[in-house]
Amino acid sequence: MQLKDQVVIVTGAAGQLGRAVVDEAAARGARVALIDHHADSAFPAGGRAFKADLTSLPDATRAVEEVAAHFGRIDALANVAGGFRWQTLAQSADLSEFDRMHALNLRTCANACKAALPHLKKSGAGRIVNVGAMGAVKGASGMGAYAASKAGVMRLTEALADELKLDGITVNAVLPSIIDTPQNRADMPQADFSRWVQPVEIARVIAFLMSADAGAVTGALLPVTGRT
Repeated sequence: MQLKDQVVIVTGAAGQLGRAVVDEAAARGARVALIDHHADSAFPAGGRAFKADLTSLPDATRAVEEVAAHFGRIDALANVAGGFRWQTLAQSADLSEFDRMHALNLRTCANACKAALPHLKKSGAGRIVNVGAMGAVKGASGMGAYAASKAGVMRLTEALADELKLDGITVNAVLPSIIDTPQNRADMPQADFSRWVQPVEIARVIAFLMSADAGAVTGALLPVTGRT
């Protein structure tokens, strides 16, 4: 029960990893706010779903304020919202995929952080956990747009950790490799799925970083890669 009675926001809560983080946080005693662009997200006892377009700062702010009004405070933010697209630069007609990856991965993260900061500062021990990617540590063919956006998340994590270290707020990121999801299995049917990291394994690390036990950890970019 490391997160007992803590109010935790999980963005991208309707996705495979988002759902795992929601379930893990709830199992550890948190009251969970699910933010996603889907309005019909299921939620655990004591939780509530909020609809928002996190690529818009006004909409992100509106949703976070609704969370604060409903629960009375915000203690932690897990930025799981994001997207992936494999495309080489030569295949991109107008670089629109760079804009899309930037919006889905980096801007959603920055918007949610900015909206939550006033409430996290009031908490006295606020936590932010972002989702970067091992694929952004070293770029590869077809990964330019995605890796660039996730590298931005990682640099934002480090900058925010330094910015907020005197406010009692920790900011860290997990760096998954290939996550074992139905979509990834469909996209890579010949792969050895047993080597991929499970969503629940990533969720456990995120839950730890949101807990009081990780109070001395900030600015970390933590690989969570299974056996890949």
